[in-house]
Amino acid sequence: MKIVLIVLGIIALLIFAFQIYIAMAASKVETQLYTVIKVEKDFEIRFYPANNMAVITNSAKTYKQLGSMGFSKLAGYIFGGNKQKEQIAMTSPVHMEIGDTSASMSFVMPASFNKDNLPIPNNAEVTIQTTPNEYVAAISFGGFASQEDIDLHTDLLEMALKKNQVSYYGRFRYLVHNPPYQLFGRRNEIIVSVDWNK
Repeated sequence: MKIVLIVLGIIALLIFAFQIYIAMAASKVETQLYTVIKVEKDFEIRFYPANNMAVITNSAKTYKQLGSMGFSKLAGYIFGGNKQKEQIAMTSPVHMEIGDTSASMSFVMPASFNKDNLPIPNNAEVTIQTTPNEYVAAISFGGFASQEDIDLHTDLLEMALKKNQVSYYGRFRYLVHNPPYQLFGRRNEIIVSVDWNK
């Protein structure tokens, strides 16, 4: 019994040490830049400058489907699946959005690249797109996000925007900031484009 407890203690210690390592590594990952314009009680307004994204589009109906169908193709691109066989650093967050007829997942490209010098994807399903400058409303939440969590916070953001008479447009998007094997300190967000000229 004593040996079992010692082994369990060692395993727990190793898991804890691994999670600390993951959290430290995640803090060094390049994050998409934005400026906070205004902080409200339930959300904040941000300005995102134009950015280059590697994008995959498919017919997923849930975020779980979208993740399993899109992540490996985008990861393949940045891990050398391109004409130049160049490695591209992983960034944060991963963008996901689902509509009535199509869904998309996007990786933010590092700031050191522009549309002219980004490697050409081997997979024709991966496209390079430049997002416009935009203002968005954002709401954050922690933990491992389920479809129910995403739907709940989408509804909360929508209600808060209506309550504050903030005009929004387009699809609500889900942002994932952490790798799936990070257990603690997880950050998820829902964002949507807003008309902001204040």
